Amino acid sequence: MKIIIAGYGKLGSTLVRQLSGEGYDLTVIESDPDKLEESIEVYDVMGIEGNCASMTALREAKVEEADLLIAMTGQDEINLLSCMTAHHMNPKISTVTRIKNPEYSGQITSMQGAFALSMAVNPDFQAAKEISRLIRYPGFLKRDTFAKSNAEIVELKVKRESVLNGLSLFKINQTLKCQVLVCAVLRGGKAMIPSGDFVLNENDRIFVTGSNDNLNILLKNLNIITHRAATVLIAGGSRIGYYLAQILLKHGIAVQIVESKPKRCKELAALLPDAVIVEGDASDQKVLDREGIGNCDAFVALTGIDETNVLMSIYADHMHVPQTITKLGRAENLRILEDLPVGSTISPKDLVTNIIVRYIRAKKSKVGAALTMHLIADGMVEAEEFRVTQETRHCGEKLKDIRLKKNVLLAGITRRGNNEIPSGESVFLEGDTLIIISGEDHVIEQINDIFAD
Repeated sequence: MKIIIAGYGKLGSTLVRQLSGEGYDLTVIESDPDKLEESIEVYDVMGIEGNCASMTALREAKVEEADLLIAMTGQDEINLLSCMTAHHMNPKISTVTRIKNPEYSGQITSMQGAFALSMAVNPDFQAAKEISRLIRYPGFLKRDTFAKSNAEIVELKVKRESVLNGLSLFKINQTLKCQVLVCAVLRGGKAMIPSGDFVLNENDRIFVTGSNDNLNILLKNLNIITHRAATVLIAGGSRIGYYLAQILLKHGIAVQIVESKPKRCKELAALLPDAVIVEGDASDQKVLDREGIGNCDAFVALTGIDETNVLMSIYADHMHVPQTITKLGRAENLRILEDLPVGSTISPKDLVTNIIVRYIRAKKSKVGAALTMHLIADGMVEAEEFRVTQETRHCGEKLKDIRLKKNVLLAGITRRGNNEIPSGESVFLEGDTLIIISGEDHVIEQINDIFAD
């Protein structure tokens, strides 16, 4: 598949890294020569310097031969014009674009055909939705849903005093009286798909799958408090903060936003009349103290500077805020923060990358592509959901008789809304959905890719 990526910013570079690793034929269009040189040096891509909305640059990128254009510049209007121009030059091309401005949200949906868009994504809105879900359903650092929300993969951190510390995976269900599966462990920056004799240690980040009921039992028996937030303090009045406040207010949660720019404060006050908007520097501890950080149920750090977000979240933890969520713009920061008390971390570009990569794989595979895809363990492990069809091999066979590829785990079987943690005696049938976990050494594009024979 030939793909043109227009714009090599944070999101574009993340897509290039992911897609080049999967062997796609990539061409990058970028107006900044330094960024373009970086893309060519680091990844096996063709680079075109120029305006991605111009016919000249698109023709040089051989848009007539491309299968997909992904427009990811920082300007919505350039992205839309790039998609329209590419479609004019190649009516068969598919187009994906990023749209950030909330004012465009409604018309993009209603005018998708006019703009020649196959799909539009909004990183800020996706991040806000994810944060709101963590706030409304607390207890875990992250939650990824599968099987129409009947199953989840959640993230926990093993603390020194936890019953999980020193516990082998064989004993988890017996000790905690629930049916769950630890499908991945992140230890010292290395991701592992563990076997049953694996012993958990302090500071391990573990990724656990199971039904909603069993995960609730897990929380209860780990003595993790899960009361829902009534008040949320948001540091930074960005677009994510705006979207997040909208969602939380609709669910009856009180919202307070601290924003340093007077003009933006006035805009937010007009857009969010039910929220409390405070002009001030949220990186100043005195400001946070004055606005009652110690009394809020959740704190969300949403400034555009990762280091500022981290420091504010550490202070929120110091003030015993029950739930802290930290937005990060750079993926390389994740491993550095592994031992710091920053709560849940959210990366808008990673959320959108997941959506786009799933779309591309579905177009490539056509049959049997993943229904859902999430990157877990700092992007080193993939969790995908597939539907079992007539073409799926080994239907009706016991799992103990099936050989899967190394570093591939069948973590869940969902049948008619009921989720099962697989055992050697389990079978999957046509119509079931399977949760598949795979390491970095595998790209699972369709369900039959998991089998070793």
